[in-house]
Amino acid sequence: MKTGRTNEPNPDLWPKAVARVPQLKFRRAPLLTAVCWFALGEVMARNHVPTIIVLVAISLLCGLTLASLRWSFRIAIVPLATVWMALGLFCAEVQPAPPTQHALKAYADGLSRQVRGRVVRVRELAPVQENSDQDKEAGWWPEKEADEEAAAVGALSVDIQVDAVEEVTPDVAWMAPVKGGVRMNVVPDKLATNAAVTGLAVSASQPLPTLKCGDLVQAPMRLKVAEYYRDPGAWQYADYLLAQGIGAHASVRTSKVSVLDEAGSKLAMQSERAAQWQCRIFAAQSWASGRVVGYVHSKANRGLPNILRLCADDAGMLNAMLFGDRAGLNKTQRVGFERTGSFHLFVVSGMHVGLLAGLVFWLARRLKLHDWLATSLTIALTFGYALLTGFGAPVQRALFMTTVFLMARLLSRDRNVLNALGAAALAVLVLSPSALFEASFQMTFLAIVAIGGIAIPLGERSFLPYANAAENLWDKWIDTGLPPRVAQFRLMLRMASEAIAKLPGHWSRELLPALIRCSLWALELSLIGVVAEMVMVLPMAVYFHRATMFAVPTNMLSVPLVAILAPTAVVTFCASLVSPWLALLPGAMTALLLHGVAGVIGHVSAVHAADLRVPAPAWWVAILAVIAWAFSYWAVRRSRNWAWAAVVALPLVALIVLWPEHSIVSPGMMEVTAIDVGQGDSIFIVSPDGATMLIDAGGPVGRVTEAAEATSRFDVGEEVVSPYLWSRRFRRLDVLALSHAHSDHMGGMPAVLRNFRPRELWVSIDPNSDAYRSLLDEAKDLGVTVRHFYAGTQLAWAGTQITMLAPESGYVNPREPINNDSLVMRVQYGDASVLLEGDAEAPSEREMLSHGRVSPVTLLKIGHHGSRTSTTQEFFAVAAPKDAVVSVGKGNTFGHPRYEVIERIADARTKLYRTDEFGLTTFLLGRDGKIRELVDASNP
Repeated sequence: MKTGRTNEPNPDLWPKAVARVPQLKFRRAPLLTAVCWFALGEVMARNHVPTIIVLVAISLLCGLTLASLRWSFRIAIVPLATVWMALGLFCAEVQPAPPTQHALKAYADGLSRQVRGRVVRVRELAPVQENSDQDKEAGWWPEKEADEEAAAVGALSVDIQVDAVEEVTPDVAWMAPVKGGVRMNVVPDKLATNAAVTGLAVSASQPLPTLKCGDLVQAPMRLKVAEYYRDPGAWQYADYLLAQGIGAHASVRTSKVSVLDEAGSKLAMQSERAAQWQCRIFAAQSWASGRVVGYVHSKANRGLPNILRLCADDAGMLNAMLFGDRAGLNKTQRVGFERTGSFHLFVVSGMHVGLLAGLVFWLARRLKLHDWLATSLTIALTFGYALLTGFGAPVQRALFMTTVFLMARLLSRDRNVLNALGAAALAVLVLSPSALFEASFQMTFLAIVAIGGIAIPLGERSFLPYANAAENLWDKWIDTGLPPRVAQFRLMLRMASEAIAKLPGHWSRELLPALIRCSLWALELSLIGVVAEMVMVLPMAVYFHRATMFAVPTNMLSVPLVAILAPTAVVTFCASLVSPWLALLPGAMTALLLHGVAGVIGHVSAVHAADLRVPAPAWWVAILAVIAWAFSYWAVRRSRNWAWAAVVALPLVALIVLWPEHSIVSPGMMEVTAIDVGQGDSIFIVSPDGATMLIDAGGPVGRVTEAAEATSRFDVGEEVVSPYLWSRRFRRLDVLALSHAHSDHMGGMPAVLRNFRPRELWVSIDPNSDAYRSLLDEAKDLGVTVRHFYAGTQLAWAGTQITMLAPESGYVNPREPINNDSLVMRVQYGDASVLLEGDAEAPSEREMLSHGRVSPVTLLKIGHHGSRTSTTQEFFAVAAPKDAVVSVGKGNTFGHPRYEVIERIADARTKLYRTDEFGLTTFLLGRDGKIRELVDASNP
């Protein structure tokens, strides 16, 4: 007799309850397999596989292809896979690299030049807090730089495609043809400061200019090139700009910007269709974001209670979530989302595109539209929404996947989400092979594989059939087509429900099935979150150095709210286009949901254990993780017993990824490393016993050293110093020392403090600085011991002897920080020693000499970046170092290091190492007084 397993029920009546986990076969997801081989070819191209080897291999496999077609189709998959691999290699080889724009960069020489070009993007910048803890030494020109004000006031960020730059000579000037991209910050001419009220500078009468796509503009600029940090692991903002076609940046006052021949510019733009459409897409994104901000400032919204009212911070979150515009997200919000692993909720991603497409398609089907019309309408509206978001790469992938999925449904083909993923990934990699090595592409791909390839099949092998069986419980005829266990479950559930039905109320009979369904669906959401988190451990550690311990519960609480919030916010936006009063009700609901999500994330992110910063794992760990994922993908499709093996493998490999590794040190040597932080200071010391000390952590010079970096929320402590320490496998610091409270020394310290939780924070005096007090408060919150040191203090530290040389014990500075506040220390190891000056100037040096505290050293960190006010002739003669190192930014506007200092060092036959020329440089000092420099080793 045939059992219920052999009788498949009508799929239209019961499509899910008897769903079997399909075996892993090529034909079920051919495009996913193809894209994996295609990606392998791109990896081969990335690693420069010798051409002759590739040609020989392809020739042999072509022969295998012919053989397989003649004798056996079973082995055809091998040469077919190789064809995809060869295509991937070919696409990667022919993709052009971004233009280096050397011709444009040559004009970034500090001179003011006229620059002409066409507008390709316009964005409004949010104000940024002004920082007064600045080094006030004058640069090459007395005029105050406008880019110092760009981050303190509302400004426009305008990308222009340059066609000419002024060539300046002593006799004549002319416009030389040059190609490249410039990002200019346009700031108001007149500024008025109301620090007592807001702490921010605000613009006065001069309005910002109205610039449109295709406008031909010209303005005087001092072009600058973004700093390139030559440190292992550092994120390069310069490369990020270059990938967007930006080779230089500058700041310009509003009155200096001239719009030339607007009509002619529109005609010229007709020949640049791609730039024109891209600019219009960005303009649409800015328009949509502006409408949200407009509703926030409307009288209708401002009249609501706080819990139902959208504020400026809420507008920043909504614009990031709906339109991909992150300019309004403040740092606190970003950190909170990152710490809890919920940042994906507030960036436009596949989830948002899928929610919109699903909602539109559901409404279309409720309106009884024909399948082809519902599908076309869904794709069209989703495409329009994608344009409003800026049409970034993640949205393109999601749009393509949605289109493939809907078309497969329309054509009655197997709707395999992994096959749709393969199609989308293949399209992206063919058009842009370099996307394979981007974090967003890898994480999107892995997340969908984790959910659709591992979590869902795992659920289908365990509890999901029972969740589906709890539907249509009273249709008994369905039981005959179900597996015995599932049918028995339905029978027992009906019996229990009939018993409960005796309670009063017509709903009592449906209570138990509803509770069962909700519980199992919550379990499904938990399973998806756990599996996705275990797979995401590797990319999170590699790209973000984070282990988000509370990501699963946070997302379980937040995702259902966001699923309601997203469509509600869309309704609010659409209603606000008509009238703010029409958007009042959906806007209030949006605010309530948004505050609920923000409250959950805020409370979880406040827990110290919510965010664990970790180094990237070794290469063999990454390979092991990929093997474990592939095994799990296969095992959950093999059998129930093999699925248990996957349950063990996934958390085991996640644990291996996070397992601490030994730090990279030189035992028995004292290491002193000058980290390349541009025009700032950061010195890393490792004692012979392996103890660690970081002295300063770089930061912006003055208010803003690089306006473009400031407006992008660039943090040198987070993006440069911390990644270098993680590249050495360090997780904690023993000591974090601050020489003095200028921003180019202290700016990166809050990030380092949070990331490495040092045991002690060493400082000298307490100047009048809000940023300094904030640093001390944060150290106190983290349980870091703060120690003050003055001249004459001596202490033994991890096999070395440290002596403080300045400032004097009676020295105080009740005003803003100055260079002579610097904590100067000498670290002795046997016959070797290093003297670290900070930014100490001549008065401090004379004080140290007068007390006889200076003696010959092996290595000297030049004071104040090589300024003429430091490292005086007398001081240098007494210190008499064998080697000297100066931390200085390339092409800095101060002229550091000064010629007279360089000449003084050369006359003493001391070897000078500059971070602007050598990048990060390591010195190894032995007990016998010998010193070894590792320049090449530091910059592989």
